[in-house]
Amino acid sequence: MSRMTPFASPLLLGFDAMEKTLERLAKANDGYPPYNIERIHADASGVPERLRITLAVAGFSEAELDVTTEENQLVIRGRQTEQGDRDYLYRGIAARQFQRMFVLADGMQVSGASLKNGLLSVDLIRPEPARMVRKINISVSE
Repeated sequence: MSRMTPFASPLLLGFDAMEKTLERLAKANDGYPPYNIERIHADASGVPERLRITLAVAGFSEAELDVTTEENQLVIRGRQTEQGDRDYLYRGIAARQFQRMFVLADGMQVSGASLKNGLLSVDLIRPEPARMVRKINISVSE
């Protein structure tokens, strides 16, 4: 039995890569670390509307976090190093690595990232695209 996908319509052309990316994201995200996504409206000082992704990364330092964009994906990684000189009587907080991926629409840009009180915030902006209408000439063969 074949599987029906949202991109199976013959009217949607060239979305193969997007379909594969969505399948990979569905398999990869395990819920850690928890995160919020919020819309921050434009303000009077001229800062445009933007999105902010906030991840709870308590225990991670700036050096242990990595925020990158790879093609149309925002990838946030955290790698804590084990400290071998500690003698734990009880260990309930594990040094856990994570990788969280977000697919970005065309034109989305990361404007900055900040770490404060155990929360990593990544701001995204989407510049308004120029609306373009292009006339396609039709060639007639004789």
